[in-house]
Amino acid sequence: QVQLVESGGGLVPAGGSLRLSCAASGGTFSRYSMGWFRQTPGKEREFVSVVNWSGGTYYADSVKGRFTVSRDNAKNTVYLQMNSLKPEDTAVYYCAATGANVLRYLLGRQYDYWGQGTQVTVSS
Repeated sequence: QVQLVESGGGLVPAGGSLRLSCAASGGTFSRYSMGWFRQTPGKEREFVSVVNWSGGTYYADSVKGRFTVSRDNAKNTVYLQMNSLKPEDTAVYYCAATGANVLRYLLGRQYDYWGQGTQVTVSS
């Protein structure tokens, strides 16, 4: 069983930056592909990015060029660096883990474990 805990959310003005962290425990972290999703009230959970076992990455078009996902296997942690933030990036951000070594898992149901989420609010 894998436990995931996100941190780093907060309130930031448009154009600002935040770095989210997701600390994992209870599994072999290096053997999980780690995804980031976000959700706003009344909407479906939306894929943001994923990093696979070897550090390969994939991004949603809406964040490409602004967000960077990375992992530190020694710290069992995945990061999401968010730059040039826009009000439409406001959401609860979740990290998720799957035991598959993938880049194109874009659906929430493809992931096995989830964190509790962290709120990101971008003011205009």
